[in-house]
Amino acid sequence: MTTSPRLIAAAASVAALLAFAAPQAVRAAEFTAPQTNEIQSIVREYLIAHPEVLQEAMSELEKRQGMAEAEKHKAAVKEYSQAIFSSPRQVNLGNPDGNVTFVEFFDYNCGYCKRAMSDMLTLIKDDPKLKVVLKEFPVLGPGSVEAAQVAVAVRMQDKTGKKYLEFHQKLMGGRGQADKAHALAAAKDVGMNMAQIEKDLTSPEVKATLEESFKIAEALGMNGTPSYVIGSDVVVGAVGLPALQEKINTSRCGKATC
Repeated sequence: MTTSPRLIAAAASVAALLAFAAPQAVRAAEFTAPQTNEIQSIVREYLIAHPEVLQEAMSELEKRQGMAEAEKHKAAVKEYSQAIFSSPRQVNLGNPDGNVTFVEFFDYNCGYCKRAMSDMLTLIKDDPKLKVVLKEFPVLGPGSVEAAQVAVAVRMQDKTGKKYLEFHQKLMGGRGQADKAHALAAAKDVGMNMAQIEKDLTSPEVKATLEESFKIAEALGMNGTPSYVIGSDVVVGAVGLPALQEKINTSRCGKATC
């Protein structure tokens, strides 16, 4: 039996698609060995002649994966919304009644976090309708954990967040590796009660705060710092002020520019 060129072309298209999506289905297709060889030859020749098809396919795959990841993030943000946006264990800055909440997960030894701090400060200064939440996420070793523990103790002593922000800027902007000693020095410099800090460091609240941050980060698929939750979107990495502003605007008015 002779296979028509149209059938071969159609089969080749199907085979090419199935090769990406379901290799088992290709092997199960009811083609004879010569037909299979002919289809494979056609697909190969076509891809060699039109390599841009592979790039288009990969772009489409990345697009679909990105959309699927975004939907996964939205579902996780909804599930953990109370802990993400309204936990009693977080630091609240900016407008507490803002119409958009900007949540940053950070590590005091993260170079990208240090550079991204100015983005957060600019957003607070320029956007009176923005609520900013800071969550310690010490992923870069023991020194980071120690610094985060002191930061939690500072937050426990300072309900307004003003002293915490001073502490945060001093420690984040400091030289050298952040650890307990550097964090305590920063806390002392901003006028914290150091005896209370030492006492609070041993409290269950410190451990519970960090455990909560790690639990949220794991649920949201965060594996590095800085990472953000803006509205229902998760943003991983130091993407820069313009990208952060676009996410805030999208959450606020549904457009990149409000």
